[in-house]
Amino acid sequence: MSTEALEMRGPVEGTKDAKRVAIGSSVGAVIETYDFIGFGTAAALYFGTAFFPSGDPVIGTLAAFATLGVGFAARPLGGILGGHLGDKVGRKPVLVASLIVMGLATFAIGLLPTYGQVGLVAPALLVTVRIIQGLAFGAEWGGAILMSYEHAPWKSKGRYTGIVQAGFPVGLLLANLVFLFSVHLGGDWAWRVPFLASIVLVVVGLIIRSKVPESPVFEDVKDSGEIAASPILDSVKKDWRDILRGIGLRVAETAGYAVSITYMISYLHENDLAGKSETLLALCVASAIGIFATIGWASLTDRIGRRPVYLGVCAFAALFGVPMFLLVNTGTFVLILATVVIAYAVCQNALAGAQGAWFPELFQAARRASGASLAYQISAMVSGFTPFITALLYFAFGWIGPALLFSFYGLVGLVCALVTRETWGRTERRLADQAGRSNSHPSDSPGGPLSGGTAAASSTKEKELL
Repeated sequence: MSTEALEMRGPVEGTKDAKRVAIGSSVGAVIETYDFIGFGTAAALYFGTAFFPSGDPVIGTLAAFATLGVGFAARPLGGILGGHLGDKVGRKPVLVASLIVMGLATFAIGLLPTYGQVGLVAPALLVTVRIIQGLAFGAEWGGAILMSYEHAPWKSKGRYTGIVQAGFPVGLLLANLVFLFSVHLGGDWAWRVPFLASIVLVVVGLIIRSKVPESPVFEDVKDSGEIAASPILDSVKKDWRDILRGIGLRVAETAGYAVSITYMISYLHENDLAGKSETLLALCVASAIGIFATIGWASLTDRIGRRPVYLGVCAFAALFGVPMFLLVNTGTFVLILATVVIAYAVCQNALAGAQGAWFPELFQAARRASGASLAYQISAMVSGFTPFITALLYFAFGWIGPALLFSFYGLVGLVCALVTRETWGRTERRLADQAGRSNSHPSDSPGGPLSGGTAAASSTKEKELL
């Protein structure tokens, strides 16, 4: 690791807009998570009967979860498009466009006719809108996380990207609060209102996000003439190993979430372990705690590194699968609440918090959006169909099937963390300390790369990020 390589992470002390960028990126993450995760809640509680009535609730649930998975399957395509444009035209345009598309698609779900009204046209429309949601959400993450990462100070990149990642539990909290309220409306309004209400959040998000400045690292890459003709192809050719590692790291988090949260909602409801209101209340509590947990875990990676956090939490997740189901099977609400909080605030939030800084650091600046987005979104195909697979395992083997699947995902993350290099170890932290001290002395060159923006000249020296 050289100082030049660290310089491609952005200014030593960050930009003056670092906090505003992190908050602006987080607001978008809140809105898009509200939209995307809200679909998962609706699929577990309502869509089986509204769009796939068959007389068999099991078939309806499977069909609803399959539709949920279609959106996740579309996310890699969105990631490819968003990553390509993020490396070609900038991070900011991708942020704004993805928010608009997601917002309109989500609002449209609230207007869709049901199966009882138009027959097979209803599920066809639902699948179409879900695909559009997946494309927009796939494009969102890379732009949001890189904007925050590249504006943030070297020594606090975990914390700043953690603010963006914390937008996901905020979105989850808002979605479940709205569903907790709308469940009392009855009929179709119980699921329509949450989707229709999202348009208000979209307008607010666009106002905030339009004022966010472009990434200084992208500007330097553009000024130095290093923008690749095809960033996606370059990343696949040169970074395929890190992309594969990133996919495995991400699967532990997002597929684990699909078992412990998305599927668990349906499991609790169908086995009469908790009512809809109790389930949503548990999710709201977990989400509220998760906001602070995500930032806390992310900040911890700034102090001890990205890899140790991942290793410890994945090992815990691998051991937690069976106890998780044993606890909820008691039907005791306090134990169910504690289980959901642990599954979310520890197993999911810690991994998401570490990913915010770790994934961008695995790739060179010129193809960072492409590489990070590919690794992050390809894994979505696995997690997207996990609730469907989990439901099949339960029907075949009982609760032990989903429990072992959750543990398996933890083991996948553990193995991938072992074979992925640390990007913020003792050497990097020592260089950052030295650069920070050097930058604090007035004798340093005020125009140098360590005193303000990332110098375009330094990018020509970069052969590898690490």
